[in-house]
Amino acid sequence: MVLGIIAGSGFKQILPIQNPQKITVKNRFGEAICLLGDLKGRKIVFLWRHGEGHKLPPHKINYRANVMAMKQLGVRAVLATAATGTLRRTLPVGTLLVPNQLLDWTKQRPLTLFEGDDAPLVHIDFTQPFCPTLRQKLLQAAKDLEIQIVEGGCYVCSEGPRYETAFEVKMLAQLGGDVAGMTAGTEAVLFREAEICYAIIAVVTNWGAGLSQQPLTHSEVEAMMKEKMPAVAQIFEHVIANFEFRDCTCLHSLDSYGEDARRWLSESF
Repeated sequence: MVLGIIAGSGFKQILPIQNPQKITVKNRFGEAICLLGDLKGRKIVFLWRHGEGHKLPPHKINYRANVMAMKQLGVRAVLATAATGTLRRTLPVGTLLVPNQLLDWTKQRPLTLFEGDDAPLVHIDFTQPFCPTLRQKLLQAAKDLEIQIVEGGCYVCSEGPRYETAFEVKMLAQLGGDVAGMTAGTEAVLFREAEICYAIIAVVTNWGAGLSQQPLTHSEVEAMMKEKMPAVAQIFEHVIANFEFRDCTCLHSLDSYGEDARRWLSESF
């Protein structure tokens, strides 16, 4: 099984990827630059979420091209990092969290892979937005490594690129949100449609607006991500080294649509 990793440029430098090969993958949605290699004896595909050098803001990422590139390369499961702001004082800066729920607060993101005059109409079940199998593997890896991590929580996906207002933070917390980011919600939807398992480790990089007396700066977000990336990399490596599952509900998202939906996706390559 080929495994995927989605993260930033700095994270790639931490991972001991062997035999790296950078390629450009094209499909009906555009193109994605990926890094093929070996990690802990497994074939992996690494993808820079914001492009090399972190050039793309969240609302400009070509999510569909990225997801389909993973599909084309045979990826069946994806681990991803996510920088987030906390919506609760009980989740302080520096917390690592494996969310199990999602609140999508975006406005103009692509909503589906199945778009176009010839596309089949697809409605996927999204009761569990993050892969339950991968989530348990991340939690077990953290336990094995004695790395403190929070199990469960709601990831709020906002549009960006701006951060939230103080009132938005208060409202999102009242709705049940725990952390807020700008990318993982869109990825979760599209990976589920592609029948690829997907889970994230959310890194709490900052206090949400109104929870701190100081205005938020992007430099503090980057600094906390840099500090926590070695621990996240250890967890990912542990999961990859011990990875084994033959089946998962995520891999059957399109079962009720027969082979027509899967055939349409394969024709997108």
